[in-house]
Amino acid sequence: MDHNGPRPGVDRSRILIADDHPLFRLALVHILDAPSDLEVVGEATNGREAVELCHRLRPDVVLMDVNLPVMDGLEATREIKGQFADASVLMLSGYADHRILLEAVKAGAEGYILKRCHPNYMLDSVRRILGGGTPLDQELAMQLIRDLAGGHVQQQDDEVSDVHSEPSRRPPLLSQPLTNRELEVLRLLAQGRTNREIARELLVSVGTVKAYVQRIIVKLEVSDRTQAAVKATLLGILSG
Repeated sequence: MDHNGPRPGVDRSRILIADDHPLFRLALVHILDAPSDLEVVGEATNGREAVELCHRLRPDVVLMDVNLPVMDGLEATREIKGQFADASVLMLSGYADHRILLEAVKAGAEGYILKRCHPNYMLDSVRRILGGGTPLDQELAMQLIRDLAGGHVQQQDDEVSDVHSEPSRRPPLLSQPLTNRELEVLRLLAQGRTNREIARELLVSVGTVKAYVQRIIVKLEVSDRTQAAVKATLLGILSG
């Protein structure tokens, strides 16, 4: 469903909603179309329709339900990210399952939040994506970090890997490589340690840890410490 064109004289970010529940779509339109900086330009009831509307409407952000008919949200996200480099996807889910979060990140989604979140958090998440951030449900992100760090996720991928695939599994080079000390801080951060606990472990001040954490966030191009831990774990930076 296409919405009306943009309001005259107002530069607004374009939002596409993909969800098969009419009442939830109506609620999202009410939340997201009211602010002066956002505009809901269309609604899709299934994943295939979401891809097609992206062709016509070229949204800045797609709010994508995980479970959609015809084509599910993960597959639709993969298609959208493959065809529209400028479109960001914020995945919405009713399930508190960190394994789905992992699949969403692998599909190319820039964010993953739960449907039960507060409307203000929904708005903030959309704006964070527009600003280059990666909003993630914090509890699910920490569960994912623990599973990835413990090797409990996608063990089958490791079992079928052989020596010829090893080079592709090495941690990718960052534009700004992490120092040994930053890697130490990052590993402790991924274990859920607080700045104070990290400071005690490394025998440095809390202020020094905060400075390290900020440098890590900048180098990994994320917006907070949890996202830094998730991204580092997914990229294999914490392995070995």
